[in-house]
Amino acid sequence: MLKFSPAVFAVNKEYQIMVPVTVPSLMWVRVGDKEYFDESNGIMRSLTEIHRIKVPMEELDRAGGYTVCERELIERKPYFPTSKETKCYECKFYPVKKESGIRAYHIADAHNHIDGPVLAAKTFGKIDFLIMNGDIPDHSGKIENFNTIYEIASKVTKGEIPIVFSRGNHDLRGFYAEKMAEYTPSENLNTYYTFSLGSIWGIVLDCGEDKTDRHEEYGGTVACHGFRVRQTDFIKEVIKKREYENPQIKTKLVISHNPFTYLQKPPFDIEKEVFSQWAKLLKDYVKPDIMISGHIHGVFIKQPGEDFDHLGQPCPLVIGSDIKGDYFVGAGFTFNENNIKVEITDNENKTLNSVSI
Repeated sequence: MLKFSPAVFAVNKEYQIMVPVTVPSLMWVRVGDKEYFDESNGIMRSLTEIHRIKVPMEELDRAGGYTVCERELIERKPYFPTSKETKCYECKFYPVKKESGIRAYHIADAHNHIDGPVLAAKTFGKIDFLIMNGDIPDHSGKIENFNTIYEIASKVTKGEIPIVFSRGNHDLRGFYAEKMAEYTPSENLNTYYTFSLGSIWGIVLDCGEDKTDRHEEYGGTVACHGFRVRQTDFIKEVIKKREYENPQIKTKLVISHNPFTYLQKPPFDIEKEVFSQWAKLLKDYVKPDIMISGHIHGVFIKQPGEDFDHLGQPCPLVIGSDIKGDYFVGAGFTFNENNIKVEITDNENKTLNSVSI
C-alpha cells in the first residue's frame, strides 16, 4: 500500500520514481506500452520501505503520465510465493518543456517540519519543478525521518512534476545515515550527479559534513574528505562531456546544500583547497548562472566578490531557506531568458522579497 504519492526525481538522463510503501510489495511502473521494474539483478525487490523505479526521461516526457503497479506479498516462499492482486495508480506527469518562465521552488533545512515548507511553496504558487536541498529530515537516527522527504514531496508535487534532490550535512548523522542513498535519489548510490529539465541543466554537489572528519561530534563515523576529492574528479568528468554546452540549455544551476565558497568561523572553515578547486572548475568551464544553497538558515542573495565570497564564488549565490520553530521561509525561482527572478515566500502567505538577477 502506498504511503504517499510517488516522487519523481531527476537524475542525469532518467527519472527515478520513488514510492514509499507500508507493507512488503513488488512494484513496477508502466509508461506507455513499456514496463519498468524495481528489481535487483532480475529479482523484484520487496525488502524495502521505498521502491525505486528508473525510467528514461524521454519516455516519461513523451507519455505525459505513468501507472504505478503494486502487488502486496503474502509470503515470499522459496517455491510458489503468494501475493495479493495487483493494484494500479494512475499519475499524470508534466515535464519541463518551456524555454523561459520556468518556475521552481526551493526547500532546504525543513528539519522534520512539513506544514511550514509546504505552505511556503504554495505561497509562491504553481511550479514546474521542486528543489529539495538537504536537511529535510532533522537527522537519520530514525528511519521514519525519511518520511518527511516524501510527505513534503507528495503534498507539493503529487507525483506530477520533477524534483531535484540534494543531501545535507544533518542527513549524515545517525544509524540510518549510511542507508540514505538507498532511500533517496542517487546515481549508482552516489549523492552527486547532473540533471537536465528542458532548457535547464544542473549539477548537484554534496559537501558532506560541515566540520573535519576528526571532529568529536562525529565520533569517527564520517570520512568525507575522500568523498569530496572524488567529486573533484566527477566535476572534471562533467567538464569533459560538456553536456551543458547543448544549444537547448539556457540556464545552468549548481545545487549544493552547503554554500561551499562561503567560509564560516572555525570549526566550519574546512576544505579550502578542495572547495576552491570546485569553484574554479565551475567558473572557468561550466559558467553556471546561479548557485542555490541552504544550510546557514537565512535568506541571502550574494554576487561574486561580495562578503560571502571567500573561495572564488563562480556565479550569483542564493541561500534560500530559514526556519524558526514552525515558521519557514523558502525561495521561489522563475528562470527567464534574460534573468532569474527570486521571490522569498513564507508559510504565512507573504512574499517577503523579490529580486531579479
